[in-house]
Amino acid sequence: MSSVASGAATAVPRKKYVRAVGPRLRKLLYFIFVLVALLFANSGYLAIVTFLEWLREETYQDFYYQYMFLAHLVLGLILILPLVIFGFVHLWNTKDRRNRRAVRIGYALFAVSLLILATGLLLVRIGGFDLKQPVARSTVYWLHVACPLAAVWLYWLHRLAGPRIKWRIGMTFAGVAGVAIAAMVVLQMQDPRQWNAVGPESGTQYFEPSLARTASGNFIPADALMNDQYCLKCHADIHKDWSDSVHRFSSFNNAPYFASVSETREVSLARDGSVQASRWCAGCHDPVPFFSGAFDDPNFDMLEHKTASAGITCTACHAITNVNSVRGNADYTIEEPLHYPFANSDNAALQWINNQLVKAKPSFHKKTFLKPFHKTAEFCSTCHKVHLPEALNHYKEFLRGQNHYDPYLFSGVSGHGARSFYYPPKAVDNCSKCHMPLVASDDFGAKLFDDATELSVHDHLFPSANTGIAWLRDRDEIITAHQEYLQDVMRVDIFGIRETGQIDGKLTAPLRPEVPALKPGETYLLETVIRTLKLGHLFSQGTVDSNEIWLDVTVTSGDRVIGRSGAINPQNHNEVDPWSHFVNVFMLDKDGNRIDRRNPQNIFTPLYNHQIPPGAGQTVHYGLTIPKDVTAPIRVELKLQYRKFDQRYMDFVAKKNEQFGRIIRGHQPGQDYTNELPITTMAVDSIVFPVEGVDQDVENAPREIPVWQRWNDYGIGLLLKGKAELRQAEEAFTEVEKLDRYDGPMNLARVLNLEGRLDEAVEALNRADRYRDTEGFPRWTWAWLSGVVNSQQGRLVEAEQNLRSVLEDNTEDMRRRGFDFSLDIEVINALGRTLFDLGVVRERQGREDESRRYFDEAVQRYKKTLQIDPENVTAHHNLQLLYETLGDTENATLHRKLHLRYKPDDNATGRAIRLAREKYPAANHAAEAVVIYPLDRNLNQPESDETKAITRQEEKEATDVQSTGA
Repeated sequence: MSSVASGAATAVPRKKYVRAVGPRLRKLLYFIFVLVALLFANSGYLAIVTFLEWLREETYQDFYYQYMFLAHLVLGLILILPLVIFGFVHLWNTKDRRNRRAVRIGYALFAVSLLILATGLLLVRIGGFDLKQPVARSTVYWLHVACPLAAVWLYWLHRLAGPRIKWRIGMTFAGVAGVAIAAMVVLQMQDPRQWNAVGPESGTQYFEPSLARTASGNFIPADALMNDQYCLKCHADIHKDWSDSVHRFSSFNNAPYFASVSETREVSLARDGSVQASRWCAGCHDPVPFFSGAFDDPNFDMLEHKTASAGITCTACHAITNVNSVRGNADYTIEEPLHYPFANSDNAALQWINNQLVKAKPSFHKKTFLKPFHKTAEFCSTCHKVHLPEALNHYKEFLRGQNHYDPYLFSGVSGHGARSFYYPPKAVDNCSKCHMPLVASDDFGAKLFDDATELSVHDHLFPSANTGIAWLRDRDEIITAHQEYLQDVMRVDIFGIRETGQIDGKLTAPLRPEVPALKPGETYLLETVIRTLKLGHLFSQGTVDSNEIWLDVTVTSGDRVIGRSGAINPQNHNEVDPWSHFVNVFMLDKDGNRIDRRNPQNIFTPLYNHQIPPGAGQTVHYGLTIPKDVTAPIRVELKLQYRKFDQRYMDFVAKKNEQFGRIIRGHQPGQDYTNELPITTMAVDSIVFPVEGVDQDVENAPREIPVWQRWNDYGIGLLLKGKAELRQAEEAFTEVEKLDRYDGPMNLARVLNLEGRLDEAVEALNRADRYRDTEGFPRWTWAWLSGVVNSQQGRLVEAEQNLRSVLEDNTEDMRRRGFDFSLDIEVINALGRTLFDLGVVRERQGREDESRRYFDEAVQRYKKTLQIDPENVTAHHNLQLLYETLGDTENATLHRKLHLRYKPDDNATGRAIRLAREKYPAANHAAEAVVIYPLDRNLNQPESDETKAITRQEEKEATDVQSTGA
């Protein structure tokens, strides 16, 4: 007031009020108002959809949403120049205004507006502004969300010093925009993305006997599944690793697969009049020709068709929308994925816009191509668990094939198997922890994982064991990557030596640092052990009929070889001596011929199965006679060797590919194939024995394996052989108990239970229970064993308590280690059987209500098993019996049929096994209950009877193949 009065007193002329925004600048301001109004309406729609997705855990984004987001980017980019021009001009015009409060608020408003623009540009990731650090991107995102709200508030404060705000215009626009946004959001909510749903039944006709489905029930265009170059633009490191992976070479670009599946197609066409049986392979190996419909053509060009070499593309895995079950056989649902606008455009500018849309708003892209189930073992089970259907083998509806998933799920490694011999410090909860390790990357999708110190992605080479495909492609660095992965996965141990060369001979063990002196002319039994270490499934798995894993034993005295097993025969194209110990499955067809061509349509029954469970051992006996004239100490070297494919299979592969005009690496047309595939030494052990009468000192370093564990591994290997060597296993576990380990009495109880010595098993479990406060004591294993023994002794109530504790206990230690044994179906089934038996007992006692409760709960327990493993034979059989007891004929009949479907056909296998035992002497020997491999058998035999027998069979098959090709 004083300044006004003073002015009047001196008669100073009053200045005319000049608006801060002149006529020309006002036009620019109105243009900015229009852009901002549209942006606020657009942002409201985008924000509400995003909020609803978070709230309801549904995905509502679609093509229309992406165009709205594109409009948001366009409007934002258009706003930059006029806003900056207006801001600086207005700032200059008002810099000397007396209302400093309004000026300062204006400065803040302009700064916030620039921050909105800057954060928007950063989020779009144009040029070098690529926010890869998750914390930085999150911070920028929330600044971009919060700043507009701050800008509205500051604008209101700023305008208090100027002309009155025309609220009516603003509120009218807000009302209209609000109604429009609400209508769009309501429409948007009507069609959430249909993920995690099983595809329609109508489409199965196109894909059976594979269990795969499409989300629409129709075919998917090949081009929609073959856009790997599109993925490359943002995921270069992942694409590079995938390009050398076996997934990339899963289809007809894989020479071994080409050979096998071409035979399956030939057999199917000749037998059925179509190649539809081979769809069983295609759901996992050939998704592009399979889902596009090309695979069904009998004249499909397996070498030249554009889809034949696609392999498992990026989209083939990442467009899967649901894991339908854990039955395997490609039991998943896949869709033609929805891309951002212009994804398939040939125009470079539109492609750039598409790329920036993905980078600016990657959430929908991530939801489309990386769903939570992609990180689970169940996702991997869709293709790494199989059964052979009747449509393929014309034998029976169900025959179990390879199965990575179940042995992993019910192992100690997963934290779900209560019956394991060993447990890790912390459970490994999915397959990718081992087979997709983190690797440093600056890819667009790289992130800072919890256990990583730098931006990383998961390795899409999927390191494992397939050195064969890499060798055929002449990719030495990929072979090395797989070989490095295999280091320390297995262990071998020359554990002990028995006198007389028999399993009941006097045992000296564990060997080293002390070893006994051997006597010339005497026969001994070398006791060796193979142990699985860093492995979550059976060893070996996958192509177990053609994987070549064997023990290579060399015994020398000075320069003289006095014992040999596992040698490679260069005269027979690098075949491994068939009398070696192989860690494989010797699979047969119905006529007793070995399945040696990866010919699944002929699989019938195994002659033997030498797979080793995770965290377990396999004991192998070798007979060694010491020559009377040895003059030096005796050195034994033991190696576990691995070659991806054996010689007989590779010979078939080479000749089959040659038929179609493709010559694989190392093959000379018209000649038998010499197998040069790389041999990986997975584990080694060696020892030197002194010899009586030979005056030379011998030293052996002690093994770094704890003594108790060497005894335990040896006993486990004997236990898993079956009943033939249980007394030797008992001897081993007794030694473990002497070394003050709970494993001793615990595993001794397993042996005694199998032998029916139940009272002694109870005593062993009581001794094991004294260790219950010891760190690492597996109380769940103790409870399971106690339940099994109590059940057999008729103490059903105690058995029920034991088994419930396995399934229901949830201690702090278990939670810390990630253990949850409620999924162990063997324990669930044992509890179900115990409840069933209790129901029978109560029924006999006339306690009907109590009996019914037991029966009903037993039914629920077995149903729980079938949720985890729908093909479980035990559960179906007991449900049949329970429903018969309850008078439910319909359900009893259903489970009787399912039991017969999944039950192995033991009666039909007798003939095949008898014929195989006659045909393959070495395999017959390896299939015996007690196997001793003689180390001096082949020292003077250049070619074995087995080799001659199989060679004759091969010559016949080669003639058949040539006749078919002709």
